[in-house]
Amino acid sequence: MITFTSVFVILFFIFVLQGIWLFISELAGKDLDFFTIIKFLSFYAPTIVPLVLPLSVVLASIMTFGSFAENYEFAAMKSSGISLQRAMRMLSLLIFGLSIVSFIFANNVIPKAQYKFLNLRKNIVQQRPAMAIAEGQFNPIGPAINIKVEKKTGDNGRFLEDVTMHIKNVNAGLGANTVIKAKNGILRSDENSNTLQLELLDGNYYENIIPKKYEERNKQPFAKSSFKKYILNIDLTKLDENAGDNGDITSEKMLTLNELNYTIDSLQTNLNKDIVSFAENSLQRNDYVFLLKKNQEIDKEKKVDDILSIFNTIEKQKVLEMAKSNTSSNEFSIVNSQNDLEYKMKNLNSHWVVVHEKFIIAFSCLLMFFIGAPLGAIIRKGGIGLPIVFAIVIFIAFHFMNTFGKKLAEENTIPIILGMWMSSILLTPLAIFLTYRATNDIGIMINFDWLIDPIKRLFSRFSKN
Repeated sequence: MITFTSVFVILFFIFVLQGIWLFISELAGKDLDFFTIIKFLSFYAPTIVPLVLPLSVVLASIMTFGSFAENYEFAAMKSSGISLQRAMRMLSLLIFGLSIVSFIFANNVIPKAQYKFLNLRKNIVQQRPAMAIAEGQFNPIGPAINIKVEKKTGDNGRFLEDVTMHIKNVNAGLGANTVIKAKNGILRSDENSNTLQLELLDGNYYENIIPKKYEERNKQPFAKSSFKKYILNIDLTKLDENAGDNGDITSEKMLTLNELNYTIDSLQTNLNKDIVSFAENSLQRNDYVFLLKKNQEIDKEKKVDDILSIFNTIEKQKVLEMAKSNTSSNEFSIVNSQNDLEYKMKNLNSHWVVVHEKFIIAFSCLLMFFIGAPLGAIIRKGGIGLPIVFAIVIFIAFHFMNTFGKKLAEENTIPIILGMWMSSILLTPLAIFLTYRATNDIGIMINFDWLIDPIKRLFSRFSKN
């Protein structure tokens, strides 16, 4: 227990330092008081527990059982009639209890910490609006706005020089639809408001015009104008897509399991309704009234091989124009509806991902223990040398497979369960294999003769020559 606590504290401190490095641009040079910085790190700290806990379990297990085997304590236990299974029994119960605690922590503490962390970031930006914008780089503000500032001056950097803004029309999906360039800018905000006001001075405004007719979009028309003063209001809740507005929870990472189940049910119901609505609209969009009226004039018993043959030249032209217009309209509608449905599906998948993450953190404790403990007994090395190497390799493999599967699951490439539990599915056989070998006192012999023998023969040939 002492080993696990020591390892957890050290790794936790290392990951907190990493967090400081990630958010150094938001903390350094902002005149933040010490208490605010402590709150910032305190709210961030619980979110790194899912990373630190599995690594601490596997490292502490390898170190402990490796030290026992290295000092022949297992041999003494066996001579006293205590098997490895019995030695692992109480620790297994302890790890099982740790898994339950980790699930409760992930379900209750992390969502609240995530909400307070993002809300604190929003409050800091409200008090120091220039914090939202770093010099010399494009800063994303929500899904639609990117802003770049070459230099900031004045109190809290509220005066801006050489401002460039890209505003994208999210619904159109055609890239940066509006570009604004200004020589100077002024940031203003109110602590009681969620809006950041940006006043731009002496600049130009460029906008891509999207025609209503689909066939005219290839002409790529645009509008250009200049201005002396241009005021833009920016919603501070868009500084982070997970941030809430006026205290309302809007991110899946801020929800408990019961709240997630309710939200998922609503999202799935809405998605199903949208799919049915899209199918019905697609069928009703085609205008066959003209064809039906014309068809009523034809003898029902008369067989028509070419439907256009029943029309005269003017009517044929109308039919072809209608078909062309319907085809373009349907294509445009299908593309937009597909993008909308894909977005809603990804949103639904992201909620399912958070549900599985709460269980994965609990299962990962058990998995890492049943990999680390038998591995330490097999390699018979304690301390902080070889165990750290094995622990890092195992954890990197686990984390990589978990991240890779999560990404595939969010993109709806593979089923959610398969993607989220990919690392557990692949590493569970390894845990069973190592536990079986260790409890039956069977070592692991890895034969590298197939690799070493050809090299030896190659060197022997050179030495003879």
